[in-house]
Amino acid sequence: MEHSLPLISTLVIAFSLALVFGFIAERFLKAPALVGYLLAGIAAGKYTPGVFADAALANQLSEIGVMLLMFGVGLHFSMKDLWSVKSIAVPGAVLQMAIATLLGALCAHWFFDRSWGEAIVLGISLSCASTVVLLKALDVRGKLASSDGRIAVGWLVVEDLATVIILVLLPPFASIMIPGEPGTSARLAGSGLAFVILKTLLNAALFVAIMLVIGRRVLPWAMGQVARTGSRELFTLFVLAVAVGVAYGAAEIFHVSFALGSFFAGMVMRESRFAHRAATESIPLQDAFAVLFFVAVGMLFDWHILITSPFEVLAVLFIILFGKSLAAFLLVHTLRYPLHTAIIVAVSLSQIGEFSFILIGQAAGLGLADQHLVNLVVAGAILSIALNPIGFWLEPRISKALTSRWSWARKAAMREAPFEALPAETVPEKLSGQVVVTGPANLTECFALQLDQASVPLVAVVDDEAAAETLAAKGIAVILGDPSKDDTWVSAHLHQARLLVLLDSSVDAFHTAEAARRVAPELPIVVAAESRGIWPEADFEHVTYLSTIDAAARLFSAQTASALKAGASIGEPIGTHAEETRQEESMMDEELREEAVPQDEVPHAEKKPRPVRKLANFLKAKLGQGESKSETKPAESAPKPDAAPVVPEEAKADEAREDPLAGTEASSDALPPQAPTGKNAP
Repeated sequence: MEHSLPLISTLVIAFSLALVFGFIAERFLKAPALVGYLLAGIAAGKYTPGVFADAALANQLSEIGVMLLMFGVGLHFSMKDLWSVKSIAVPGAVLQMAIATLLGALCAHWFFDRSWGEAIVLGISLSCASTVVLLKALDVRGKLASSDGRIAVGWLVVEDLATVIILVLLPPFASIMIPGEPGTSARLAGSGLAFVILKTLLNAALFVAIMLVIGRRVLPWAMGQVARTGSRELFTLFVLAVAVGVAYGAAEIFHVSFALGSFFAGMVMRESRFAHRAATESIPLQDAFAVLFFVAVGMLFDWHILITSPFEVLAVLFIILFGKSLAAFLLVHTLRYPLHTAIIVAVSLSQIGEFSFILIGQAAGLGLADQHLVNLVVAGAILSIALNPIGFWLEPRISKALTSRWSWARKAAMREAPFEALPAETVPEKLSGQVVVTGPANLTECFALQLDQASVPLVAVVDDEAAAETLAAKGIAVILGDPSKDDTWVSAHLHQARLLVLLDSSVDAFHTAEAARRVAPELPIVVAAESRGIWPEADFEHVTYLSTIDAAARLFSAQTASALKAGASIGEPIGTHAEETRQEESMMDEELREEAVPQDEVPHAEKKPRPVRKLANFLKAKLGQGESKSETKPAESAPKPDAAPVVPEEAKADEAREDPLAGTEASSDALPPQAPTGKNAP
C-alpha cells in the first residue's frame, strides 16, 4: 500500500493502532500498555497482511523518543550520581555483558551450528538491555529516583559506552572473522585494532569533556535567557532543540550514540534552575515518541519464526530472561549490595532492545549475520519486553521466597546500600522529615519564610521564578517546577517528607495532590485554605482540610491541636466544626490580636496577605515563646483528663488511621523553640 505522505501516514497508523491495542492490553488483558504497542507494531508491519506503515521511517521517529527519554533522565542525574555508582556499575556492566556474550556464543555455536563470528555477534546482541524499557519500567513503579534505580541507570550508561566501542570495532572484527581478505586480518589484528579502540575512547572522552567544561556553562545560561522571554513555546522549542541537536551532533562528530549524547545534554542542563521545568515540558514529547519506539520494534518482528524455529527462540529467550538476570544478580550480591538491589537490577536487565537491533543489523550488513539471526534477536526482544513487567511483579515474591528459605538471603536483605537519599542540587543533603509547602507564589513565599525562621526543615515548591529567587537568596531549599508533575515531587524528596501543605483548594491543588500521591502514597496532606473549593467531592486518603489558622495549630502546637481535636473531628469540612471548636478558634484569634505585630509597623514590602499574615503571627507567637504559653491555660483549650471519655483500643486505631497528622502532633513537641524577639521578648 503506497502513501503519498509517508510521514503523516506512518504517524497516523502508528498512533492509532498503539491507542487501540494499548487500550485493549490495559483494559481487557490486564497487561502493560507497552505490550499493546508491540502488538500494534506487529499489526502494522510488513509481515502481517493488511495496512502497514513505513518501518524505516517509524524507526527514525522512535530514535527521537530515545533522545528525549535519555535527556529527561540526564536532567535528574549528575556526574556525582554516576560517580557514586561507579564501583558497581562499571564492573557489573562489563562482566554481565561478557557473561551474556559467552552464553549466547556457546549456545549459537554448539546448538545452532553457527560459526564463531556469527555466534559472538549473537551473544553481544543478547547482552545489551534496552534503555527505553528500563526507564519506563522504573518510572512506572516509582523506582527511578531510588538508589536501585540509579544503579540500574548507571549500569545502562556503562553498557551504552561499551556498545559504542563494539559498534566501531565491528568492521575490523568482520575483516578478521570473514575469510578471503588476506593481509587485512593480520594488519587489523595488531596495531590497527588497538588504534581503532584508542580513537573511539578518545572521541567519547572528548565529547564528555566538552559537555562538562563548555556545555554546563553555555546551555544553562542560554536556557535562562530563553526562559526570561516568558514564552512557553520558545522554552519548549529550546528543550527540544538541545535534546535532539546535541544527540545528533554527538553521533555525527564524535561517533557516540544518540542516547549517550542526549543523556549528557540533560546532565549539563541540570545545572540550571529551570531544569525541572525543562523536564516537565519534555514529558509529553517523550511519551509520544517512546510509543513509536515500541511500535517500530513490533514492525521488525517476523512472527513466522515462532512456528519454524520455536526451540531456537526459547533458547534465546532463556539466555535473556535467566542467563543475564542470574549473572547480574550474582554480581550485585558479590559486591555486597542489599538483596532488593540485586533483584531489581536483575529484573531490569532481563530484556533487550534498541542497541541489540543496531548491533545485529550492522553485523548483517557486514556479513556476520543472516536474516534468521536477525529474526531471532527481534523475537527475543519482543518476548522479553512483553514479559519484563511480570519480573517486576514477581520481585517482592522472589525476595520473600529467598529470605524464608536461606540464611544468606536474610543477611543480604539486612544490608544497607552505600547511598539511599536522592541527591538534588537545591535540596540539602540527607533531607528527611521535612515539611513540603506549595501554593500560590506569594502565599508559599510568606509561609516558607515563616517556617524557616522557626527552624522547621522545609522545601518550597513554586512555579514562579521571582519567588524561587527570593527564597533561594534567603537560603531556603526551593524547587522551581510544576507542582502537578511527578518529577517535581521526586526532586523535593517527597517520599522522605513528614507533611505536604497545600495553600490552595482549587482545581490546580487537586491535580497537585494527585501527583504527590503517585510519588508518596501514604504522605499526610494538609489543605490550608479559606474554603474547600472542589475538595468535598475529592476522595483522598490522609488528607486534612483546615482553615489557615487551624493548620498552624495542627502543625506547630501539640496542646492546641489536642484542644481542637476535642472540639471536633479535623476531617470535617471547613465551616462545619462543632461549637467548641468555633469558640477555641475565637479564643486563638483574640490571642493573635494581642500578640501580633501591628501591620502599620511593618514596612509595606513586607506586608503579607491576610490569611498568611494570620498564620505567620500565630507561628511567631507559638514557636517564639515555646510551649510555656500553651501550658498556662490548659483548661481553656482542652478538656480535663478526668472528663475524657473512655475510648476502646479499636476506636483509637480507627482514629489514628483517619487522622494522618497524629504523628505530626507528637513530633511537633520536638521542634526547638526559638528565642523570643521583639514584643515577645521577656
